[in-house]
Amino acid sequence: MTPIFVLAEHRRGQIRDITFEMLTKARELAQKTNAELTAVLCGKDVQEHAKTLSEYSNRVLLVDDAKLENFNAQAYQIVLSNLIKEHKPLITLVGHTSFGIDLAPSLAVSLGLPLATDCIELAFETGTLTVTRQMYGGKVNATAVLNKAESYIVTVRQATFPAEKAASVGDVIEVPSPISEDITQKLFIEYLLPPPGGVDITAADVLIGVGRGIKDESEIPQLEQLAKALGGALACSRPIVDKGWLPNDRQVGSSGKTVKPKLYLALGISGAFQHVLGMKSSDLIIAVNKDKNAPIFSVADYGVVEDLFKLVPPLTAKVNELRG
Repeated sequence: MTPIFVLAEHRRGQIRDITFEMLTKARELAQKTNAELTAVLCGKDVQEHAKTLSEYSNRVLLVDDAKLENFNAQAYQIVLSNLIKEHKPLITLVGHTSFGIDLAPSLAVSLGLPLATDCIELAFETGTLTVTRQMYGGKVNATAVLNKAESYIVTVRQATFPAEKAASVGDVIEVPSPISEDITQKLFIEYLLPPPGGVDITAADVLIGVGRGIKDESEIPQLEQLAKALGGALACSRPIVDKGWLPNDRQVGSSGKTVKPKLYLALGISGAFQHVLGMKSSDLIIAVNKDKNAPIFSVADYGVVEDLFKLVPPLTAKVNELRG
């Protein structure tokens, strides 16, 4: 049976969410094309990851090698090239992350395969791959039909698809590493972590997003108190970053970060499409805005038409009370 490959991405002992999102979409493609969903896992001593991935796929190809302990595009390319040549997958999905952007173009060129990047939708029509990408800062969704090929490589945007387990557990198959020599062109040096106190908004389960409805920087602390009460983090739209009130690593949107928290509370955010692109896949979206016609209400699950500063203090107090 022809496989569909999904390259698992993991970092510092954790499988990244993009992996499970790609596996869910790939399962849908596999069902429609009668293909076998296969997760490809590279690493060192990652058997537990393989077991987890088997809950989302028909099988897991595990390549265990000390040279794969940390991501290195050169090493991964050697492994993927061999597996693709041997198994001839219908398509190989890679996350559109720093990891995937480094690997996918070079891999596609080395194999002479079509490449589509930053895709938000995929489909096979009459045996040909059709992809959807966003253009002009997200104003237009463009559908492209790739030239017919034996195999394709695609990078998938984060937080685009849900993550759901398979109905049954797949097999884990260990594959000998094809890396025979030391990797010298690219070397892993170290992970650069955010400075102490830095916040990774992509990892937060609860995000309080604030926009131009905030009139003064002095109002930021009370919003941070609400975020703290809810056990979340403070994020923002571009105007807040432009004013210098929050750092750019807190920005959500097409020119910021894509997030997918369990709760996104949008306070004073109008809902420009550039911002919505970065948070529309949140599990639950609650919007507060004085303007009843604000676009944010079209994507929100719940909306409150009110001055946010009439709501934030009592809400913070009530949350703290309920949490003891």
